[in-house]
Amino acid sequence: MIRLSLVSLLVAATLLDAGAASAQPKRPPAVAVASADPAQAQPADRRLRLRPEINLGRDLVTFGDLIPGLSGDLASVAAFRGPALGETGTIQVGRIVEAARGAGIIRDAAELENQGFAQVVVTRSARRIGAAEMEAAVKLGLQQRFGVDARLFALAIDGGAPSVAIEPELTGAVTVSDLTFDARSRRLQARLAVPGSAAMRLKPLHISGQLVETIEVVVPKRAIARGETLGKDDVAVERRPRDGQGSEVIGDARAAIDKVARRALLAGVPLRNGDVQREEIVAKGELVTIVYEAPGLLITMRGRASEAGAMGDVISVTNPQSKRTLQGTITGPGRVSVRPAIGRVASAQ
Repeated sequence: MIRLSLVSLLVAATLLDAGAASAQPKRPPAVAVASADPAQAQPADRRLRLRPEINLGRDLVTFGDLIPGLSGDLASVAAFRGPALGETGTIQVGRIVEAARGAGIIRDAAELENQGFAQVVVTRSARRIGAAEMEAAVKLGLQQRFGVDARLFALAIDGGAPSVAIEPELTGAVTVSDLTFDARSRRLQARLAVPGSAAMRLKPLHISGQLVETIEVVVPKRAIARGETLGKDDVAVERRPRDGQGSEVIGDARAAIDKVARRALLAGVPLRNGDVQREEIVAKGELVTIVYEAPGLLITMRGRASEAGAMGDVISVTNPQSKRTLQGTITGPGRVSVRPAIGRVASAQ
């Protein structure tokens, strides 16, 4: 009979456990393996959603432009060519789904939510070159190259100013690269450019036109209703071609400010003398106070205005008692001042 001590039993049990562990195949530590499918990288509980509109600052539309929040390098992959500078185009949703499937972003159309719209609107940002910038560049070129002071002239571009769009990030001024000018006929031809613009290098801007003499005219800055009084913020002074303006055009803003419109006035249309009048503060047939003034004498009486007038106008008033008609100056609402004629004393009655 073999007797084992308690210590011997514990050692034997330890050896048995170690032998059993060595008999089992060793397992490598767990390692997270990234899925090769890009669609698996997107959150399982979130569908990709298309933008209905895109404002584009370059010539290519990427998947990141079309799908906000797209993760990974796929966001920078070009999907479509954008419209021309300053233009707007559309991309059908079906084409976007096909492109996204081909790029491995989605497996089927159900993974891309379009919120019911059939196409995505893409607008290419651009800086527009207008007639004012073209005219300023030509005038500067005339002064620098021919010594012509063109401030009193306007540039009439043959066929009107063309529509020109350039890269939106370019903020430089329009310059003249080539310029010819005939001083007798005031005809000119010019080639314009903006430094750094690839669009203008590919499609140079050529214009032709003529300098026309201008005058200053006063124009309403907004529509003015009949009977409305014009304030200083309601009018502006602009230079317009002299031909066709006529002699009645108003050229000084002071001649229009605080005047009343005799008819409805349109914004931007030059004002003429007959368009405005001083505000009448005495109406025809109105009872007025006649003030007779002479050295050391002041008499007031009631009278009736025979005609309407504004501040400072000389009108006829009638004394209802003597039936005598007097000439007086309007000095306030309902107030007419009469002064004695030089060399004689006028009777108040």
